[in-house]
Amino acid sequence: MDCPNIDRNKSSCTCTYEPCSRKGSCCECLRYHLNMRELPACAFTPEAERTYDRSFSKFIQTNK
Repeated sequence: MDCPNIDRNKSSCTCTYEPCSRKGSCCECLRYHLNMRELPACAFTPEAERTYDRSFSKFIQTNK
């Protein structure tokens, strides 16, 4: 099923990983990252996101 909000979502997506096939599809992105035991880019500061470390521990470390 195609996301009806994909264009709007893409305009505010903070993911810097360019070949990402889930960009703008928040449900797919969240499902993918949670299955990998991590969080999506939008949960991180721009500096932390650029490290591509999407772990829960990185999230906690950058949000103290």
